[in-house]
Amino acid sequence: MERNDAVMPWVAIVSAAMMWILLLFLFNKETAPEPVVVDQAVVASIAKDYPTVGKAVFEGKGNCVGCHGAQGQGIIGPKLAGDEKLLKDPVYVHTILVNGKGAMPAYGNTLTESEIYAVANYVLNSWGNKIDPLLTPATVAEGQTKIDPAVLKNRSRFVPEDLKLPEIFLATFIMVLLTYGLIGLYSVWAEGMELHPGIHKVRSSPLAVMAMLTTLALTVVFSVLFVRQMVTDYAGWAAKEPVMPNVTAEGFYAAMILLTLAAALALYKKYFMDGEVLVEDASGEFPW
Repeated sequence: MERNDAVMPWVAIVSAAMMWILLLFLFNKETAPEPVVVDQAVVASIAKDYPTVGKAVFEGKGNCVGCHGAQGQGIIGPKLAGDEKLLKDPVYVHTILVNGKGAMPAYGNTLTESEIYAVANYVLNSWGNKIDPLLTPATVAEGQTKIDPAVLKNRSRFVPEDLKLPEIFLATFIMVLLTYGLIGLYSVWAEGMELHPGIHKVRSSPLAVMAMLTTLALTVVFSVLFVRQMVTDYAGWAAKEPVMPNVTAEGFYAAMILLTLAAALALYKKYFMDGEVLVEDASGEFPW
């Protein structure tokens, strides 16, 4: 008996691929950062103003001393004096001042551009800190990536904080279509293009046994890698200077465990388990 549902899984997968392209377009609309405008007047004033204007902002308008201390020694906020990480990536100081981070407020809307560069250079050139050349809009523009770091941070989470309703709908529909398509493809692979009603006895071949053993071995390997990654990430969180977990590696290993287990179950049903095919209702609208 010829199947009436053999083509539908491919239709579902192709439709999911088209939806995925649309979803990527929605995501990527927000990944391009606003270009940095290099104001020559600001550049010219930085070297002259940062020792005085930067100090005034640090101690007064910005009230940075309340958290970081008058000598950058750190109080509530982190220590700024002698921080090699800041000197290696001075653009990071500008980013934190503009956007804020954690308990530190964003100053992008409360300080002028000149004041932001002044206080950034004051921090980067005080209490033993020293950078050469000074931080300027040109430096920030040069260090700016094609993808906004804030967007990358959100995209690295399992559930981004800024998902909107169209993105949620598309992502859910894609998952439904992919699930439908993969189950359908598995059904066609396991039961064939034609259904023969009755009980079917199967006998495993040496190749099927080898495939099953390989799949189970891969499951064990990815399980070990997943556990090792989790232990490493936990140790990173508990370190004196916390290290962000490698969410990508964790997700990849977890996905591979599920896929290899699914492959093992599929091989078992195809080559090791007796099956029974019932008469298909040709009038049914939904396959399987």
